[in-house]
Amino acid sequence: MRPNGSPSRRTDPRIAIVGGGIGGLTLAIDLASRGIRAEIYEQAPQLTEIGAAVALSANATRELDRLGVLAGVEAHAAEPTELIYSGWRDNARIAAHPVSAGRAYRERFGGPYLGVHRADLQKVLGAAVLADALHLDHRLEQITETGDAVRLDFGRGRVVEADLVIGADGVRSAVRDHVAGPGGTRYSGTSAFRGIVPTRRLPSLPDPGAIQFWMGPGAHLLHYAIGSDGRDVNFFAVVEGPQPWPSHDRWTVPIEPGEAVAAFAGWHPAVTEMIGAAEHAVRWGLFTTRPLLHWHRGRAVLLGDAVHAMLPHHGQGANTTIEDAVTLAELLAARGLDDLDATLSLYRSLRRTRTRQIQLSSTATNDLLHLADSDDLPARNARMARFPERFAWIHAHRACEAAREAMGAAMLARAS
Repeated sequence: MRPNGSPSRRTDPRIAIVGGGIGGLTLAIDLASRGIRAEIYEQAPQLTEIGAAVALSANATRELDRLGVLAGVEAHAAEPTELIYSGWRDNARIAAHPVSAGRAYRERFGGPYLGVHRADLQKVLGAAVLADALHLDHRLEQITETGDAVRLDFGRGRVVEADLVIGADGVRSAVRDHVAGPGGTRYSGTSAFRGIVPTRRLPSLPDPGAIQFWMGPGAHLLHYAIGSDGRDVNFFAVVEGPQPWPSHDRWTVPIEPGEAVAAFAGWHPAVTEMIGAAEHAVRWGLFTTRPLLHWHRGRAVLLGDAVHAMLPHHGQGANTTIEDAVTLAELLAARGLDDLDATLSLYRSLRRTRTRQIQLSSTATNDLLHLADSDDLPARNARMARFPERFAWIHAHRACEAAREAMGAAMLARAS
């Protein structure tokens, strides 16, 4: 790489991204904006995900704006009016904080908070990737270090060699198995029912335009609107158990008809109405990634859920993945591949503490959302009232700036 970050003809890096999800696509877009090409290898035959939504906060939307894709995302997204916390049996507001109202969130954090269907987000990101750089139907079967390169075997005789491999392949990461060994995930002890329901089918819902948590004994439900007109509501209903998780090799297990609604019997009609309006064939086990000492090995490095999968209770899975991607792009553009171990070590030092703190806070939030009526609810309610102050550090973070500052500090340290 030349000092200005643009690749020379002789040393154009061969960069392979395993995984065509949010992290892999964002990384490829950011690298391309800096004149660096990356190839994406995605196991799915089509770039889509059905039945899931994602919340994007300012720590990610500011980066998407920098990359020129935020307008496309906003065309498919809804911006919540408020963040509301409610009890499980009535509609009394325990705490409420403005989001789009008065542009409160944008003014504070410099970017919007959005709800968008994951498939729509991936379509926008996919359209911004170089047309011939995305390779679908490529399931990684083996990864082998050869000293000065990495060999990727995708089956059916398809072999790729790369100078750097980025594992953006999610919770069930094959690249993580190579970097850190098998057994990288653990069951949280909680599971979820999820769905997307047209707003018109939710007459009992008092605030369809809000992002709202309904909190109760051993369970909670989160919902927010998605789509440019907010015509649909995405919900995620979390319960304790089962314990243990019944299947070691599956993230979902079948459920009986009515099981999801029964888990919320006695809750506010808006909650049971919402859950009952969706079809439920499975429950989703909620898994996290165990803390990894090593984020890279040789010429392979991890990002996103592959290295720090977390519970969704802060809505930061996709956002921290985008942070990882833009951090890695910033470092690779500035430092190249000449001292790869030092560059990847700096990437880990920039990302590990922050993502671990969010991961731990998300787990602690699960307990807070699931308090019984006999617990200290006034103390919980006071904490919810302080939410903007307690968690502003998550939303205010600027990943690219942090990377630039770290590289500047490293240069000063070497010069002194």
